[in-house]
Amino acid sequence: MTDEGMNICVFVFPGKMPIPLKNLQQMALYLGVVSGGGCGLMYYFIQKTFAKKEYYLSAIEKLNSKSEALELLGAPPLKIHFLRLTDKYNQVNPSAAQIKIPVSGTISAGYLYTTSVRDSFSKRWDLQEVTLQLNNGQRIPVYNSNDDHREKELEQGL
Repeated sequence: MTDEGMNICVFVFPGKMPIPLKNLQQMALYLGVVSGGGCGLMYYFIQKTFAKKEYYLSAIEKLNSKSEALELLGAPPLKIHFLRLTDKYNQVNPSAAQIKIPVSGTISAGYLYTTSVRDSFSKRWDLQEVTLQLNNGQRIPVYNSNDDHREKELEQGL
């Protein structure tokens, strides 16, 4: 048997000594850890950015004011989990936002489906609809802007 199959390829820079395979492995491991940590940090900051947005905060506020939905979840404590950034339902553009927020309590878990539009003049987000869908398939309407408008019309008519 010859040594031809046992040769290890290493990088050689012109005028330099070859880099041992062990050093290359250490460098690859180091770069993998650094890039993985960078991606994890970026993911965390993206999540925090979403959590500060008006369309996100107002939907959570509406859920917290709906005692029936909180009871079904077993909240308090209400746990709000990270968004799935790859979920096709989550879409935000300059004029509309549609997000699916994972929530859970001590009894159940589910998703808070929200839809918001942005007023072109005031640049504020107006919540249109919030629905809690539990993992068992039950849907609980939390907020609908049409109901708000009807209530205001009734108050003005009286």
